[in-house]
Amino acid sequence: MLDVPFWLWGTFAATVVLSLALDLLAHRGAHVIGFREAALWSGLWISLALVFAVVVFFVLGPTAGTEYTTAWLLEKSLSVDNLFVFALIFAYFKVPREYQHRVLFLGVIGALLFRGIFLTLGVAVVSRFTAVLFAFAAVLFYSSYKILKEEDEKFDPGRSFAVRLLRKAMPVREEYAGTKFFVKEAGKRVATPLLAVVAAIEAADLIFAVDSVPAVLAVSDDAFIVYTSNAFAILGLRALYFLLAGLLDRFRYLNNGLAVILSFIGVKLILQASHKLISTGIPEIPSPISLGVIVVVLTVSIGMSLRRPARSERKATPAHGEPPEGKEE
Repeated sequence: MLDVPFWLWGTFAATVVLSLALDLLAHRGAHVIGFREAALWSGLWISLALVFAVVVFFVLGPTAGTEYTTAWLLEKSLSVDNLFVFALIFAYFKVPREYQHRVLFLGVIGALLFRGIFLTLGVAVVSRFTAVLFAFAAVLFYSSYKILKEEDEKFDPGRSFAVRLLRKAMPVREEYAGTKFFVKEAGKRVATPLLAVVAAIEAADLIFAVDSVPAVLAVSDDAFIVYTSNAFAILGLRALYFLLAGLLDRFRYLNNGLAVILSFIGVKLILQASHKLISTGIPEIPSPISLGVIVVVLTVSIGMSLRRPARSERKATPAHGEPPEGKEE
C-alpha cells in the first residue's frame, strides 16, 4: 500500500468539494446545458484530473502516477456506456432538458458515496482473499459478453428496483413540479417524477459498479489510487453527457471497444492472481502496457465510428428527454 501523506488526501477532498460547490453555484437555476457550456465544463474536469495525475506522479512516484492515469481513463471509458442509459432514463420519464443537470448532479453525489463504499470493501477483500480476483475476472468476461450481445438494451427504468421501491413507499404524481422532489396534494406529501428519475439514475450506477469496481481493482489495489481516479472520472460524467448528447448513436463501435477493454482487464486479473497464488514466474501486465492498450482500443473504436457513423445495430435513443417513437410513460 502507498504511503499517502495526509495533505494529499486533504487536497483531493478540498478539490472535490470546491468543484462541486462551483458547479452547483454555476447551475443553481434550471436551464438547458448547451454544447459550448458542456465543452467548457468537460475541459475543466479533464484538466483537474490530469493536474492531479501530475501531482500523484511527483509525490507518490511514476508507478502510482501511471496507475492513477490508467484507472481514470478506464473508468472514463466505461462511463460512456452509462450515457446511453442516462438518455434512456430521461426519455422514459420525459425529463425536461432544463432539469437534467440537477438530476445528474445528485446522481454524481450518490455515485461518489456508493463507489467509496464499494471500492473500500473491494480493496479490503482483495488484500485478504487474492483468489477473489478470479471471480472478478469472470464478472468482466461476462460483462464483455453482455455488451457484445447488447443485452443491456433490455434495461427498463420504470421497473428498476429503486423506482419500484419508491412507488411502494409513497405516491408518485404524474406531472413535474419544477425542480421539486416533493409536493403536497390533498394534505399528503407525494413525490414528483424527478425523484423517480434520481432513483433510476442511482440504481443504474449500482449496476455499472459491478463492472467498474473489479476493473479498477485490476489496475491497483491501493485505496487512494482507485478512489481518486474513480471520483475524477465520475465528476466529469454530467458534462460529458451534455457534450455528447445527440451524438451517442454515432459511436457504433464504442461498445465493441469497451468489450475488448473489459476482456483485457479480465486477463490482467487472472495473471495478477496467478502470479500471487500459483507462481511468481507467471508474468503480470504492467500498468504502462494497460494504459497503452486502453488508449489504442478507444482510439481505434472511436476512429472507426467516426468513419462509419451510421449505427444499424442499435435503435436510436432520444438524448434530451424526448420519448421514443410509440413509447408512453
